[in-house]
Amino acid sequence: MELFKNPARNTWKELLQRPYVDNSAVLASVQTILKEVRREGDEAIRKFSKKFDGVDLDSLEVSQEEIEESIHQLPDRLTAAITIAASNIKEFHTAQLSEPKTIETYPGVFCWRKSIGIEKVGLYIPGGTAPLFSTVLMLAIPASLAGCKEIILCTPANKEGKVHPAVLVAAHLCRVTKIYKVGGAQAIAAMAYGTETIPAVSKIFGPGNQYVTAAKQLVQMQGVAIDMPAGPSEVCVLADDTANASFVAADLLSQAEHGADSQVLLVSTSEDLVNDVNAQMEKQLAQLPRKDFAAKSLSNSKAIVVDDMETAIVLVNEYAAEHLIISCREADTIADEIINAGSVFIGNYSPESVGDYASGTNHTLPTNGFAKAYSGVSVDSFVKKITYQKLSKEGLQNIGSTVVEMAEAEGLQAHANAVRIRNADF
Repeated sequence: MELFKNPARNTWKELLQRPYVDNSAVLASVQTILKEVRREGDEAIRKFSKKFDGVDLDSLEVSQEEIEESIHQLPDRLTAAITIAASNIKEFHTAQLSEPKTIETYPGVFCWRKSIGIEKVGLYIPGGTAPLFSTVLMLAIPASLAGCKEIILCTPANKEGKVHPAVLVAAHLCRVTKIYKVGGAQAIAAMAYGTETIPAVSKIFGPGNQYVTAAKQLVQMQGVAIDMPAGPSEVCVLADDTANASFVAADLLSQAEHGADSQVLLVSTSEDLVNDVNAQMEKQLAQLPRKDFAAKSLSNSKAIVVDDMETAIVLVNEYAAEHLIISCREADTIADEIINAGSVFIGNYSPESVGDYASGTNHTLPTNGFAKAYSGVSVDSFVKKITYQKLSKEGLQNIGSTVVEMAEAEGLQAHANAVRIRNADF
């Protein structure tokens, strides 16, 4: 990691920028894919699956037999781990449900708001360098709790036309409606427009590579909702001289191994700690199966040393990390001062990987600084909230003159008439 000591505040914006990627060529390629899938449906899906994934698909849908086979293929210990994680995720997200509360805003005027599950949602689960079966849990569980009637899942098959059994087991456990062996931008197109086999949905969720991300952005411009803007995964560790260097190094590497475009940032008040972390990372990196990915990611990463914790807090709030780990004395107090982050991990024994898998919080989070304005996925992501109002005759009499006065001041006479026609006294 490149080290920066006490950088001037007027350099922070440039220093904290994520690596720039010119995706104009990607956008052009994805637009072609979207158009062909919209026009040719399943035929285009099969063509792109063969071209990009090297697989000839007889059937796009995963069969019940394949799902049952996957249950027996998975080691018992992994099945148990998935079950525990699912239980924790369900417990945390169930607490997000709320009953409508009716408010009498004015005598005889009653208002309330109700959450309604989005009828059809689509989940995208990458299958590239790592099968992200944990993301199935993170998306399908809140979708189910929200009351979505149709939950479909798209994920790429391998060259034998098979989906990783852990993905299928997780999907089965979470009661996903249908599973399709489709990946890449063509999967996003299928869920956005619908094909002969794959139904169109109202909102698309899930991470993916730059082609998937571009496809989600483009279909959003055409009226299909998506979960959030997304970019490469990232972590920021805020550490002082009480931090354990080996823990911090492990946390940074756990994020770096996601891929070459992932970014890690270390912010510290101790240069000695940064040096120790770098030494620990070198040792740990050599032992990782995905060390090539991690090494490339670290080449885009930075360590920043500042004089005091107040400055460090301002800096990490400016960065607005997807994941923020606080490895400091007074970690709880510092956490209360964090206003921009996707998810916060407090103390030396709260590694990001626990949140990624099993603590219960959701790991689908805003990246690329979007944590300044966006939240991570929750039950709320899968519902729309409808407001209601009901007035008694007396309620309209009580509030009617207020409405008439305001409507006429705006020059909207028909609005005023809609009240007057119900009560000639206005």
